[in-house]
Amino acid sequence: MKTFLCKTCVLIVFGVFSISGYGQSDSLKIDSLKNVLLTQKEDTNKVNTLNELGKTFFYKSDNKSVAQYTNEALTLAEKLNYNKGLSIAYRTKARNSSNSEEMLHFFNLSISFAKESKDSSEIYWSYFTKGDLCRSSENFTEALSSYLEALKIAELTRDKNNMALAYDGIAAVYLLLGNDAEVLKNYTAALKLFTQLKSFEDIASCYLGIGNNYYNKGDYNTALYNLNQGLINIEQAGSKVHPGFDIKGWILLNIGRCHEMLVAPGITGKSFTKEEVARRYIEAENNYKAAEVFARKDWNLFLWSDVFLNLGNLCLKTNRVMASKPYLDSALQLFQILNSKDGLQKIYLKYSLYDSATGNYKKAYEDHKLYMQYFKEIQSDSSIQKTTQLQAQYNFDKKETLAKVAQDKKDADAKRIKNQQYFAIGALGIVVLAVVIIALIQYRNNKHKQQANLALQHQKEKVESTLTELKATQTQLIQSEKMASLGELTAGIAHEIQNPLNFVNNFSEVNTELIDEAGQEIDKGNIDEVKIILNDIKENEQKINHHGKRADAIVKGMLQHSQKSKGVKEPTDINALCDEYLRLSYHGLKAKDKDFNATLKTDFDSSLEKINIIPQDIGRVLLNLYNNAFYAVNEKKKTADETYQPVVTVTTKRSSLSPLENLSREFGRGRSEVEIRIGDNGNGIPQKIIDKIFQPFFTTKPTGEGTGLGLSLSYDIVKAHGGEIKVESKEGGGSEFIITFPPK
Repeated sequence: MKTFLCKTCVLIVFGVFSISGYGQSDSLKIDSLKNVLLTQKEDTNKVNTLNELGKTFFYKSDNKSVAQYTNEALTLAEKLNYNKGLSIAYRTKARNSSNSEEMLHFFNLSISFAKESKDSSEIYWSYFTKGDLCRSSENFTEALSSYLEALKIAELTRDKNNMALAYDGIAAVYLLLGNDAEVLKNYTAALKLFTQLKSFEDIASCYLGIGNNYYNKGDYNTALYNLNQGLINIEQAGSKVHPGFDIKGWILLNIGRCHEMLVAPGITGKSFTKEEVARRYIEAENNYKAAEVFARKDWNLFLWSDVFLNLGNLCLKTNRVMASKPYLDSALQLFQILNSKDGLQKIYLKYSLYDSATGNYKKAYEDHKLYMQYFKEIQSDSSIQKTTQLQAQYNFDKKETLAKVAQDKKDADAKRIKNQQYFAIGALGIVVLAVVIIALIQYRNNKHKQQANLALQHQKEKVESTLTELKATQTQLIQSEKMASLGELTAGIAHEIQNPLNFVNNFSEVNTELIDEAGQEIDKGNIDEVKIILNDIKENEQKINHHGKRADAIVKGMLQHSQKSKGVKEPTDINALCDEYLRLSYHGLKAKDKDFNATLKTDFDSSLEKINIIPQDIGRVLLNLYNNAFYAVNEKKKTADETYQPVVTVTTKRSSLSPLENLSREFGRGRSEVEIRIGDNGNGIPQKIIDKIFQPFFTTKPTGEGTGLGLSLSYDIVKAHGGEIKVESKEGGGSEFIITFPPK
């Protein structure tokens, strides 16, 4: 386990010591970003610059500056509804946090906004970075879950590099949990992908992890083989190795350890010649000294302390007692700086051996007491860590089991539904068979046929009578619904008519002033100026006329809506009709609720020809659907967060028919239907009631806010025009009503 922890330390050291080695380039980058920031507008580019500054200060461990620029990025990103910028900012806040609960909270926000942005790369790095920090804080359950989510995304996008990194992270967690099988499985998967990508540094890192795993299991030959493979690949990486993150030193250190352990008494069960032992010890010492070069170059205290400990221990093994003292003293100083209990325990054991060899038995006894003191503390810490690891493994296994149970239940439900479908088909077959049998019986029994015909005739008359009554009732209902919608239109029309009337009043006042000016110019004898003024008056009169006619058209439209429909179809510009009723509906709602706002998006097909419809009736259909859409987004606005923006869309276009439909309609001549789509981003319609919405008197609105007749009458009006109306809805994701009219 210790060997892997050393590798983890490399990551920590890289984060600290790379700062001192590259501080100048960071300062230049910060100055450059600040200069860019001064000239940027309040847009997404500025959010990106603020986030980049936050990340740069994070690597410089300037927590105050990280918080400043990250919070500015969050404020602007929220204002712009820029989900990717929010995700990056929250991820930086999580990495900058020292509180584990706060860190997890910020990471979960980062993941949530990353999903909203639908940027797979951003989602991946949010999960992956969360896995790294949870692993370093020993929250192994969250670390595994996060790495596995990152792996799923990488697999979906087929990003081999990200897949390999996720496998590497999973292996690292299992190495801490002591699960050898999973360690090898995931390191092997990562190694295969890194090999395909020819990423030699990452290949070397995998070999180091695999070698450490075999070392911990006591298989030193296999460990040595994998570490040597890592050494070969790190040599191939050459200058491409990240500065301050050279793992070559760790590989060399562990190779030295393997050479020592291969000739350690009682380890392999073999006996070795003095020459073999001496050769292995020389190999070990050479590798330790080579590792020291890298520790010194990168100022890696973790690696350096382990190198000095192993060199001191090797000197003691080879009876170079006095030569061991400088190494042991240096290791002690470093372990004290790092506050490493494990290191201090080992160094005091070596000191006791050194003191015994030099005859200082009193000092040897004191050092052994210190060794035992640290040994007991480590045993206690180890028990706590082991309990934590076991609990983490249990929590993760439990989570996986629950997920499997949920999937099994889903599969069982799918199978049950499929069986129900089979049963329904079988039942339908039985019904069809029964109908055939009944028909045969009726055919054979001619004597009952006449009575049946008489009964049918009586039934027909009864149905026709009922139908006549229903039609009369329907006419009354349509008129009632029309009058109800007229009330809703009044506010919108008042708002609409106010605009042209304002123009009329304004131009009238201007003309009065111009007439006065004309009189003054006549008195002066300035005929040319008088002509110019008269032309201005004429143009203003034309504008007054235009806006007067506009007001007249609005009033006529209102009267036309309130009048009883003549039932005569006429060529109608469907785009103009859709636009007119959209504005009237919106302004009507604005008149009742001044705080209501919604984005109106229209996409009208300008190539559409006029279609034969009854404009008053279709106008009522449009008005009803618009009112429902605005009601839906207004209801969602009451419960949604601040990022939600109500949107209502209206689209008209041609809807192409299949060749078979064309053939049946007009002997194969290509024609198309007219399609109107009215959508909203409200709460949507639950699937369990979607089949009921066109039924009379069915409504989801509170008592007193809806009659339940609007959609039913709209359905009947569209059907009467030979058209079709249907709805597509996703619960929580809005609804869209589609109206299609046949070719003219």
